[in-house]
Parts: sequence; structure tokens; C-alpha cells
Amino acid sequence: MIGRGYDHNFVINGGVTAEPKLVARFDDPVSGRAMEILSTEPGLQFYSGNFLDGTVVGKGAHVYRQSDGIALEPQHFPDSPHHPGFPTTRLDPGRTYRQVSVYRFSAAAPGVR
Repeated sequence: MIGRGYDHNFVINGGVTAEPKLVARFDDPVSGRAMEILSTEPGLQFYSGNFLDGTVVGKGAHVYRQSDGIALEPQHFPDSPHHPGFPTTRLDPGRTYRQVSVYRFSAAAPGVR
């Protein structure tokens, strides 16, 4: 089935960076909760639980259905070894791979940011 939800990689302005930069922020104006993601990666994969079908039961007997949750994954671009114009994912022997991702959570009074 096509169009079950999202599974997209978003390009982040600035590409790979030495220090983490803000790549996403979510705010709930009702509760005042917020989440920020900072990363050194050039992309952010957004996945919306497209194949959750109601057969997974979680805490408190909650049934997880399609699009009941999201995953946000800082990363390089999918299939990058086959696209010379993409940032490289090649790691030569003796080299070190380093990436930093920070998930920051906060809460403010409802309606205040």
C-alpha cells in the first residue's frame, strides 16, 4: 500500500557540522512540553509508524496503531554510497566516525514558550 505515512529523509542546511545544531523542534501549546533535536548529521529521517497495525500492545494495554508515534533519526542520507553528490558515508581504515545527537526536553506553563 502506498501512502501509509511518512518515511522521509530531510536535508539539514549546513550539512555535516563539528558541533550539534538545531534540526527539529516540536511544541505542544496545550501542555507546554517541547522537544528539540540537535545533531551534527546532514539529514533527519522522519518515520510515522506506517506499519503499526494494532497488534503491538504496550504499557497499560495501549494498542499501537498506524501513525500513533513518530521516530526522528539524525543520519546521513539513505543510499549515499550510490550518490556521489551526497555527503560521504565512507569510513577508511584507521579513521574515526563521530556524530552527536542531542534530544532536549522541556516544559513551560501552557501557552508560554
